[in-house]
Amino acid sequence: MNKKNRVIAIALTFLLAIFVFVLGLNKPKEELFNVKYQVYLDGKSIGLINNSNELYNLINQEQSNIKDEYNVDQVYPPKGFAIEKYVSYDNNEIAVNDVYNRIKNVKSFTIKGYTATVASKPTEENEAKVLFRINVLDKKVFEEAIQKLINSFISSDRYTAYINDSQLEIKDTGSLIENIYFEENITIKETYLSTEDKIYTDSDSLAKYLMFGDKEDEEYTVKKGDTIKSIADAHELNPDEFLIANTKFKDANNMLAIGEKVNVTLIKPQLTLVEEEYIVEDTEVKYDTEIKYDNTKPSNYRSIDVEGKNGIQRVAKRIQIVNGAASKEAQIDQANTYMLREVVNEVITRGNKTYNYSNITGKYYDDGSNWAWPTNYPYTLSSGYGWRWGAFHAGQDITGTGYGSPIYSIGAGTVISAGWGGMVGDTAGYNIVIDHHNGYYSVYAHLSDIYVKKYDEVKRKQKIGAMGKSGVVTGTHLHLTISVGGPPYRGGKFIDPMILWSKK
Repeated sequence: MNKKNRVIAIALTFLLAIFVFVLGLNKPKEELFNVKYQVYLDGKSIGLINNSNELYNLINQEQSNIKDEYNVDQVYPPKGFAIEKYVSYDNNEIAVNDVYNRIKNVKSFTIKGYTATVASKPTEENEAKVLFRINVLDKKVFEEAIQKLINSFISSDRYTAYINDSQLEIKDTGSLIENIYFEENITIKETYLSTEDKIYTDSDSLAKYLMFGDKEDEEYTVKKGDTIKSIADAHELNPDEFLIANTKFKDANNMLAIGEKVNVTLIKPQLTLVEEEYIVEDTEVKYDTEIKYDNTKPSNYRSIDVEGKNGIQRVAKRIQIVNGAASKEAQIDQANTYMLREVVNEVITRGNKTYNYSNITGKYYDDGSNWAWPTNYPYTLSSGYGWRWGAFHAGQDITGTGYGSPIYSIGAGTVISAGWGGMVGDTAGYNIVIDHHNGYYSVYAHLSDIYVKKYDEVKRKQKIGAMGKSGVVTGTHLHLTISVGGPPYRGGKFIDPMILWSKK
């Protein structure tokens, strides 16, 4: 080869080398190195595999039982699963089956669904706090369960009218729903759900949980003589709670069939449904009685000088109903509250010896046949005497007259306790206990102020304190308790306070 040809050959060789080098630079790394996939579970490596899709397909194929149980088409790796591309010169991967078995033995697999998070609403004092979470397969399951919970407390007709803004106007008396909301913040988002956790697949079972929590069902078979009230009392429910748990009954006076099974599970709502209502109703105002005593008449003498007549007052008010029960505080709309029929107070003359004599004080007291009402008018009765949320409420709650409004003694007597807690406990806040020296004792709880002290003698209708919200309460109200035969929690028997005014 001559010199010229050698130069050309060298040049061509050099150019070819450059060309090959450039091609090598443009080649993907995958063609130069071994591409593998590193599998992690909760940050810990569990194996190197050759094909990631093969692992996903194996999981979905092997977990057919999960697909059958939840009626889904796809099963996914557990929570905490991660997979990363890994490039190396080594061929140290393991079989996909081995990685699958390692995963299966450590954590449960997942399916797509939704998680509803229930949290408290933030306040000036406290940040929002997650209360609990609910997993559902379908968002619709949650929405339907929430609707069923609402309809347990509010009839579907009333709720639909509220939603559609088609409620009838109040002409004379009636009510309007002004607002409906949950006290909690509720958010829902799509996510992967671990099959080891509770996943609700139907709205009925979720609605049951939202109403009763994790309580086991408790049924009762109706027997001869049973009423809704008697069954409710026997199972520590009030009639309203019984009706909520048994929606086919509309009224506590509904008839029961012997042998019929009813739900007596104590309701324990997991959410707090608040219904704000504007109500206009005609309420009876009980007449008061003025007693004149005539020393010249025998003890059994009784003459009606003026016959008492109850009045009728049209009261407009706003109340909150929390999970089907009226809250302790109401707001009276004074501008739309007025008397339809005025009260005529009774005036009677009685023989002087109808007084009861107290050996303790050496004084005579009313015989208890003429009790005064303890608050101003108009007022609202909220929680009554009886079972409520599994606890016995041994009194009558009265509200609507406002914070600081007067509280009156229902009858003459001696103050035997006045202050914070005392014989009725700290939950009652500031309270007063009066011995009426006729076998009756009255308690006035949750006061904002007290105007009497222990051992004071008080008259009927004397102002003794002011309505408040001290102690364990949810709003401004008076809690009135009556015991007979002894002081409260000192041998006395509690009775329904409203019995004292039932004969008027």
